[in-house]
Amino acid sequence: MSGKLIVVEGLDGSGKTTQMGLLEEAFHAKNILCRRVKFPAYDQPFSAPVRMYLGGEFGSDPGDVNAYAAATLFAVDRFASFKKIWQKDYQSGTVILTDRYTTSNLTYQLPKLPRSEWDDYLAWLLDFEYGKLGIPKPDLTVFLDMPQELSQKLLDKRYHANGGKRDIHEQNRPYLEACRESAHYAAEKLGWSVIPCSEQGALRSIESIHEDILKTVMAVLDKDKQVSE
Repeated sequence: MSGKLIVVEGLDGSGKTTQMGLLEEAFHAKNILCRRVKFPAYDQPFSAPVRMYLGGEFGSDPGDVNAYAAATLFAVDRFASFKKIWQKDYQSGTVILTDRYTTSNLTYQLPKLPRSEWDDYLAWLLDFEYGKLGIPKPDLTVFLDMPQELSQKLLDKRYHANGGKRDIHEQNRPYLEACRESAHYAAEKLGWSVIPCSEQGALRSIESIHEDILKTVMAVLDKDKQVSE
C-alpha cells in the first residue's frame, strides 16, 4: 500500500525548511509514520548537474539554460532520490514530506517561456516526471506565498549568518518576481493550497503559518483515512 506524498513549495526565503521541521515534529507527536526529504538533494552525488546549474557553470542567468533542459536536471535528481532513498518507505505506507518537488520545475521554469506556451509546458512536465520517469504524484501541494520584499530580507539574514553565496535564482530578483507569478498560475491550474505568509505587509508568525499548514495537511490525510475505512 503506497503512502502519501505531501509537498511544501515556495520561493527562496519563504520559510520552507522551518515549516517542514515543524510539520515533521507534529507528525511524530501524532504518531504518524513519516519521512522527510528535500530537493535538490545537495548531499547526494546525483545532484551534481543541479549544483552546476545553480552555481552558474552553465551561465550566470537562469535563462542561459532553457526550461526543458533545466527541468530535466532537476527531474533526474528527484528520480534518483526516489529510487535510492525513499521508494521503499513510500510504497510501504509512510507519509513522505518533501521540501520542493516537480512543482518547483513549474515555478522556476515557466518564466523562461512565453505565456502562450505555459499550458503545453505544464502538460509536458507532468507527463515527463510522473509518466515517463514514474515518480509519484503529490497527494497535496502547499504553496507558501511570500512577497519578494519580505523573502529578500530573510535571504539576507540567511546568507549574512552562514556566509554563503546566493545561487543564480536567488540573486535575480526580477526572475523571482516572475516565478511567484508562475507559481500562482500553477497553483490555480493544479489545485495547490496557497497559504499566505504575510498579512498587511508584515510577516505572519511562524506558529500561525504552521497551524494553517498542519490543518490543511491533516484534512487530506483524515479524508483519505475515512475513505479507506
